Amino acid sequence: MTSHAHSAHFDYDVAVIGGGPAGLSAGIWLARYLHSVVVVDSGDPRNWDTRGVNGFLGLPRIRPSELRALGREECQRYGVELVDAIVTGARQGSGEEEHFVLDLESGPQVQARRLLLAIGIRDVWPEIPGLVHTFGANAHVCPDCDGYEARGKKVAVIGNGRKAVGMALNLTAWTREIIICTHGAPPALDLPEYCEKLDALNIPVLTEPIQNIACDEGRSIHSLQFRDGMQLDADKIFLAMGQFPADDAGTNLSLQLGCKRDDEGHVLVNEHYHTSVRHVYAAGDIVPGPQLGIAAASDGAALAIHKSLVPAGRKLEPID
Repeated sequence: MTSHAHSAHFDYDVAVIGGGPAGLSAGIWLARYLHSVVVVDSGDPRNWDTRGVNGFLGLPRIRPSELRALGREECQRYGVELVDAIVTGARQGSGEEEHFVLDLESGPQVQARRLLLAIGIRDVWPEIPGLVHTFGANAHVCPDCDGYEARGKKVAVIGNGRKAVGMALNLTAWTREIIICTHGAPPALDLPEYCEKLDALNIPVLTEPIQNIACDEGRSIHSLQFRDGMQLDADKIFLAMGQFPADDAGTNLSLQLGCKRDDEGHVLVNEHYHTSVRHVYAAGDIVPGPQLGIAAASDGAALAIHKSLVPAGRKLEPID
């Protein structure tokens, strides 16, 4: 691993917060560049109950826990240090631009010259009895990831407004049996375009609150049961309820560091995955873009971080 004679009090070249596909992949690549790396992971991933990660080349339907286990093993083979802990604080230390300090809920502080946020996001889930029983099997949040498994099936989109309309339209790639259920919320179909496109595709909107989701022991959905007594047959549920950064549940790490975010809470980055804060990078679902496991694993933050750590004497000046 790289030594830091010029800054001996720093424990690592790079500290990665988050041990999902983006964080583990970055850890592997940075270690292959011979940088000292620590990956700090809370052990509470977004998709732990999902039956399989779809579209991951060469690993069809691999479970998230299996993918994480393989990634952790590979990290360890390259000498990446894995720390299972919750990061409670992140800040620039001692007035130096290349010095970041992480406070952990338990254990010593972590210090590093570069910081990668791979903390992911959380999904907003409505409180509907029975939903938890089918989560990850037949209730999903990403049509890109799970739409193929809904082909030709009856789908209920739970949500309202632009998010629900967009979700329903995306799902028409695989099925035309789609109903939007607002679960008691106003439809919020503010633009004429929303109603026009839903009507043209014969996608109705139901506003009655959902009282229960009836499932069998195998997590298959039988029906959605509404407060007025109506029952709706459905095979799949897709939630269009919104998302928030995983750290917003308590620590707000990206805000502690001063990173700029968009209206949905995603950390804004440039083409090199660099945030608005110098030497702080972000990758995976926490940045705007597709929320695919294989996309998170292929984010180029590691290469950008490596290049930022290479001294000027070992690089050619760019040609204008």
